[in-house]
Amino acid sequence: MEVIRERYELSCGRIKEIAAVQEVAEDYKDYFKKVADFILLVAEACDNRGKITGLEELRKENKALYEDILGAHYAESYANPTYTCGKYGLDMGRLLAFLYTEIRAMIPYAFEQTYEDLVIRMELFVEIYNAFAYTQSEAELLTLPEKAAVPNTDDIKDTLYWFVSDYSETATLHRVRSLVDADCDFAVRIVEDSDFNDMSYLYQYGEYVSPDVEKMAQYLNSLPDERIQLMADTYTEGYRIGFEKAHVDLGKKETVDLHYMLGFERVVRAAIANFAKMGLKPTIYRCENTIFSKSVVRKKGFFGADANKQFLYDHKDDIALFLDKKLVNRNLEVLRLAYEAVKEMAAVYAGPAVIEVFGELPFAPESKDEACSLDAGQQKLSAELKGASQDIVSRYINEEERSFTIIAFPVPSIGERFVEIFDETIKLNTLDYKTYERIQATIIDTLNKAAYVEIKGMNGNKTDLRVALYPISNPEKEAIFENCVADVNIPVGEVFTSPVLEGTNGKLHVSRVFLNELEYHNLEIDFKDGMIADYTCSNFDGEEKNKAYIKANVLYHYDSLPMGEFAIGTNTTAYMTAKKYDIANLFPILIAEKTGPHFAVGDTCYSRSEEVRVFNEDGKEVVAKDNSVSTLRKTEPSKAYFACHTDITIPYDELGSIIAYSKDGEAYSIIEKGRFVLAGTEELNEPFDH
Repeated sequence: MEVIRERYELSCGRIKEIAAVQEVAEDYKDYFKKVADFILLVAEACDNRGKITGLEELRKENKALYEDILGAHYAESYANPTYTCGKYGLDMGRLLAFLYTEIRAMIPYAFEQTYEDLVIRMELFVEIYNAFAYTQSEAELLTLPEKAAVPNTDDIKDTLYWFVSDYSETATLHRVRSLVDADCDFAVRIVEDSDFNDMSYLYQYGEYVSPDVEKMAQYLNSLPDERIQLMADTYTEGYRIGFEKAHVDLGKKETVDLHYMLGFERVVRAAIANFAKMGLKPTIYRCENTIFSKSVVRKKGFFGADANKQFLYDHKDDIALFLDKKLVNRNLEVLRLAYEAVKEMAAVYAGPAVIEVFGELPFAPESKDEACSLDAGQQKLSAELKGASQDIVSRYINEEERSFTIIAFPVPSIGERFVEIFDETIKLNTLDYKTYERIQATIIDTLNKAAYVEIKGMNGNKTDLRVALYPISNPEKEAIFENCVADVNIPVGEVFTSPVLEGTNGKLHVSRVFLNELEYHNLEIDFKDGMIADYTCSNFDGEEKNKAYIKANVLYHYDSLPMGEFAIGTNTTAYMTAKKYDIANLFPILIAEKTGPHFAVGDTCYSRSEEVRVFNEDGKEVVAKDNSVSTLRKTEPSKAYFACHTDITIPYDELGSIIAYSKDGEAYSIIEKGRFVLAGTEELNEPFDH
């Protein structure tokens, strides 16, 4: 630690010199001045931990740290690839924009006072600066023209490459340990020790704290203890039931990792107490956005408000600057070493408990030519890395011996009726699951007679799909669909299956949908034998950009994905809540998937736990858990999984019909013109009439 502190002090001293005088080519002086000033601002924040206690002072500090990428400031920020490339050209601009983005990732480390993470970035900055300074002094010595006083782009790229490669081991070990080691308790201590009536606690994380985050915390603090306990109980009981239904012994587990947005600490504290009664200690890790760990479209861990979603989107593929086969192998090896170092703790990790939020301003990103993007070869490498990484994780965290739960709540930015919507959401999360269980059993009994299902759209929706179903031999004891009530996926309201890929064909179309916080207009996906054959949307001018957007954010750079799930959502109450408050476009997938039929692309719902026997409440065993891709785990495991699963829902008002057909051609109508018509399901239509 003394060595690290000494390096930190030396780096601070050198960067103060750089901030005072930039001995580089004139065009680059402003860049190095502003980045050096920012590093010193972060260092000051680190040195001030515990010294600043006043709320206004903390707000001022927080704003200063994030101001450069807020609102209109981003247009002239060196973190903006468009601005930086405009000044320095595409190749050098991308590298310098990446460097500043990685420097900005220092903010959380200042608050955690993890000096090594600060030092490696400070030293990287100094090394890059020295390359420019040396080139400038050499140019002056040789009286070369000013434009020659710039280092070779390949040399700068090599320096950055070796930073990414060399420090991946340290970064990966930290990330893995924080998942499974309860002694990594930075956030836990904030939750457990803070006075929630004093908003200053929110500023101890090092995350961006927007007015909305403060409002969320203030609102939850205003609720009676009974209300908070109800929220926590719904959340943690769903987690416990998930283990019970999977027949997994929770008593053998020791840790649970909690995911939440700042402002929800009062609920999280109550949840921690509930988990303690189950014998579980909390782990809470940060949602990072460094080159070593990107959480852009799906947040994991604890997180503050997004200072700028476009900034995050612009840098989501920065790894394209460096990704090659050697780096893939390096990343896989350090991941294996990291899990090997904590394998005993990984074995007793129980799984995540997630609080999602919704109601933030919808985000439709701008596609920038200056932002990094993976080429065709790198896309294959990225997909390979994603799948192989999940293979390694599954060796240490057995999917068949863990579970999870997800619950969602609105945030104040959802609008003036936030309090009403929040109350409605609590009602949705606590609907009587027995009613849904009974009605959904009726749907499942009918679907058990079917060989395939046809789904067609209406009101401009072009969906025309035929989904093949698993053939069962004993409908008295077996089921094709799982009866999903409020356990791991809260709220209640769906029946789902793994469709047979062969014979699953047609078009899926949704006029507008949000997937992992990104908006899609007229999303169309064509399936042939259950695999994605083509896709498009109308977000951008030009088919190439539309396809690239979907491939990156839905297919995760795979050339194709299977239809991993077909489900019928039954939560018409949630659907009408969305209609009442005009918030359908703000619902998270968790709730949206219950408001119509949905189709997941990627892995099945039973990914890596196919051998766990699953039974519905009526005692029937769910037997449709595999498809012809996932069964490759027995012969070609590297081709069986994709480490992704994205649900795409057709809303009832775009749904013409869902009709099941037996192998003899007998038809069973489930839904017609957006209404449930199957005998025994009429109760689901009641919310439509209120």
